[in-house]
Amino acid sequence: MSKIAYLQCATGVAGDMFLGALVSAGVPFEYLRERVAGLAIRDEFQLRQEKVLKNGQLATKIHVEVSPHQNHPHRHLADIEGIIRDSDLPVVVREKSIEIFRRLAAAEAEVHGTTVEKVHFHEVGAVDAIVDIVGTCIGLDYLGIERLYCSPLPVGGGTVVTSHGRLPVPVPAVLQMLQGRGVPVYSNGIEKELVTPTGAAIVTTLAVDFGPPPAMKLTKIGLGAGSLDLPLPNVLRLWLGETTSSPLLEEIAVLETQIDDCNPQILAYVATELLRLGARDVFQQPVTMKKNRLGTLLTVICDLDKINTCENFLFRHTTTLGIRRQIQTRAVLARQIITVNTKYGDVRVKVAFQNGDILNVQPEYDDCLRLSQSLQIPLHLVHLEAHYQALLSLSKLEPC
Repeated sequence: MSKIAYLQCATGVAGDMFLGALVSAGVPFEYLRERVAGLAIRDEFQLRQEKVLKNGQLATKIHVEVSPHQNHPHRHLADIEGIIRDSDLPVVVREKSIEIFRRLAAAEAEVHGTTVEKVHFHEVGAVDAIVDIVGTCIGLDYLGIERLYCSPLPVGGGTVVTSHGRLPVPVPAVLQMLQGRGVPVYSNGIEKELVTPTGAAIVTTLAVDFGPPPAMKLTKIGLGAGSLDLPLPNVLRLWLGETTSSPLLEEIAVLETQIDDCNPQILAYVATELLRLGARDVFQQPVTMKKNRLGTLLTVICDLDKINTCENFLFRHTTTLGIRRQIQTRAVLARQIITVNTKYGDVRVKVAFQNGDILNVQPEYDDCLRLSQSLQIPLHLVHLEAHYQALLSLSKLEPC
C-alpha cells in the first residue's frame, strides 16, 4: 500500500486553502504552527485557524496574519532559499519548498523579461508565500503522502490588483506555470481570481498528474476554505487514500514513422525540438526500407494531449507522409526531483520510489555537465559527488 492524495479544485487553489485542507485532513494545527515557527521569519507572522461555513459546508480556514509593525524587506529567491535551508525542517520538506519557489520565480522572470536572480517577492506577499509553501510541504510530509494528484483547474476571470498594477485573471505568472505543465483548465463561470500564483506553483510542482481522481481506497477528506464567498462552496477538497502495491499505470502515445529521404541533420534537429515541445522521449533506429534503401525509424513517446503537436511538427519538418499511432499503457515508478548541494554546486537528482522504497537515484545529466564545463573537471566526478550527496540526504548516512 502507498499513500496518495487528490486535490479537487472546484473553486481553484490557493496556499492558505491547501493549509486548511491539510489541517482538516489530520495534520495537527499546533504541529504545523511549531514547525513553521522554526523559520527565521517567525516574528513576521502569526498563524491562526477557525472553522467556517461555505455555502453550508464546514471547512477549515487558515489565516496567515502578517505582523503590521514588523519591517518586511523585499526578498529575492536566494534570500528565501537561505531562510528555508537554514531551518531544522526535514530535508524533503526543504527541497520541495525550494523547488516550488524556483518554479514561481522562473514564471515571474519569464513574464517580466528578467532573470530568476533578479525576481523579488514583495514584502507581505513573500511572508505569505513562504508560510503557505513551507507549511504545505510540512503537512504532506506529516501525512506521508507519496504521490499528489490534482483535478483540472478553473481559470476564473475579471481583473485583480497586484504590485504590477491591475492585471487580467489568470495573472500572467499563473498562466505561465499552467502552460509549463500542460494543466487542463476550464471555466466554471466565476469571474474572480481562483488560482493564485502560490497555489499554481504548489500544484504544478508537486502534482504528478492532472485529471480525474486516481483509483484509491478513500480514507479521509479534508476541506480547506478560501477567503471569498462564491456561488459554489469556496472549498478545496483534499482526498486521502491508499493504492495497492501494483505499479502506477499511465497511458502514453507512441508515434512512429520510417523516413528514407530526409537529411540526417534535419532529423537531429527534429528530435531536439520534439523534446522541447513536450515529448517524453524521441529515438531513432536505422532500418532497411523498400527497394533496400537505408532509412530511419523515428519513434516519439508523448502524453495523449501532445499527439497533435508532435504529429504536426513531424509533418511540417520532415518528409514523412504518414505517422502510425498507438495508445499504450506503461507501468512507471513514482518520481521526485530533489536538489543537492555538492562541493561543485547545486545538482538536481531524480529519485524513483515503489511502495515507499527508493529504487533509483540519478543525478540530472544537464546539471552535471554544466558544472563540469564551468569548473573544467571530469563529468564523472560531478556525477559521483551528486549521487553520494543524494544518498546521504535520503538515507541520512553518516559522512565517510
